[in-house]
Amino acid sequence: QVQLVESGGVSVQPGGSLRLPCVASGDTDSTNIMAWFRERPGKAREGVAAIVKRNYITHYRDSLADRVAISLDNAKNTVYLQMDNLVPGDSATYCWTARVQRGGHWSTMSSYDYWGQGTQVTVSS
Repeated sequence: QVQLVESGGVSVQPGGSLRLPCVASGDTDSTNIMAWFRERPGKAREGVAAIVKRNYITHYRDSLADRVAISLDNAKNTVYLQMDNLVPGDSATYCWTARVQRGGHWSTMSSYDYWGQGTQVTVSS
């Protein structure tokens, strides 16, 4: 199952795929890195993937690298998160974010300046 979600929540079956888009606002025009974080129930928020806007260098959480891909349409200022082979443990609120800071670790939550509302993803049969 493949889902394209622009806003709100979505449910997907285990083994399915999901593509989350987020169109950044004008406030993020000066940012340099865009990323997706997720917050699973009862767990701390964690970085999923990040992409450098100017050179498209990507970063991934090691445990998700085989199933996740981040992409960027610079002309549309839109970042996408593609997730494949979803499992129930992927159920979480996925949130788009961006930062001006160029250096530092990509997954440092406090380094990001702008946050989206988040999309709730539920993976179940």
